[in-house]
Amino acid sequence: MKVLVAMSGGVDSSVAAALLRDAGHEVVGVTMKLWGGESDTGCCSVADVDDARRVAQQLGLDHVVFNFGDDFAAHVVEPYLEAHVAGQTPNPCVECNRHLKFARLAERAEQLGFDALATGHHARVAPPADGRGWRLGRGVDRAKDQSYVLHMLGQRDLARTLLPVGQLRKAEVRARAAALGLRTAGKADSQDVCFITSQHGRRAFVGTRRPLHPGTVVDTGGRRLGEVPAVELVTVGQRKGLGGPGGEPARYVVDVDVPARRVTVGWHDDLLVEEQDALAWRWVDGVIEDAVLAAGTAGPVLVQVSAHGRPRPATLVLADSGVVTVRWHDRERRVAPGQSVVAYDRTDELVLGGGLAA
Repeated sequence: MKVLVAMSGGVDSSVAAALLRDAGHEVVGVTMKLWGGESDTGCCSVADVDDARRVAQQLGLDHVVFNFGDDFAAHVVEPYLEAHVAGQTPNPCVECNRHLKFARLAERAEQLGFDALATGHHARVAPPADGRGWRLGRGVDRAKDQSYVLHMLGQRDLARTLLPVGQLRKAEVRARAAALGLRTAGKADSQDVCFITSQHGRRAFVGTRRPLHPGTVVDTGGRRLGEVPAVELVTVGQRKGLGGPGGEPARYVVDVDVPARRVTVGWHDDLLVEEQDALAWRWVDGVIEDAVLAAGTAGPVLVQVSAHGRPRPATLVLADSGVVTVRWHDRERRVAPGQSVVAYDRTDELVLGGGLAA
């Protein structure tokens, strides 16, 4: 099989390429050039591109670079900025997967005659069985599982996707890289947004591209407690940097109203809700979608609301508008608008679908 491997310059994609080569596939490595500005973190730096190229050389693979900078700006950076302007908390890595890795890059791979696209994500793809379509499952290493950030993949995406390292624990991945003498064997995992530099940070990035405004901090009764320098950068659930009076316990952000320049804070109980709406929901498998549409509900399921958060039991309820309402079995913290809400089956192994917190 002819496989295009997305090589980010990290150890996971390096080993993914090696595994596919050793399995006898015709493998070509590709690195996407996405961000032309400053970058000292994530997977977009010049050093990362060089690492990917050098690993491909070590493995005897051809390596190419595709410039998708315009697509990245349009589908990741601009929405990231607009989300902050609207008082939301975006996840640019999810949007990069949605619009770049598994859309733009997958389309290019298909145009060039590749049979599959592979990445180094810690997740698993299972073929159709038992009346079900292609399935997206958690990686073997639960501490490194990345199925949450791949929840948008549908049947056509999964049919052409390979995730070789999803069957391995992270320690095994590093051991294989070391045995092959790959330069990425000991390289630290990228943790940050690639276009936000550690030197300047999020406030400088957003503030040089969009106006930021100070906001008033009030409690749930409307009493003024302090100010924040940029209401657009405040997140639901946040506790630090809220300018509250000294001597009082830290409170949580329970609401951000950008037009009113107001941040409302409360105690932990004020964050707890019985329901959470999710927009732009996408089901992994049409068979599941049809069953849920017919019944109007799905459950019990487990719902995860952050990349490594603990899944919580819930029931999904479909509205006529297409909104999916997560009804928690026990009250849970409100999810910051713009964050991904992802449902798993009751075994907590298979992704059912996901959307964005309203």
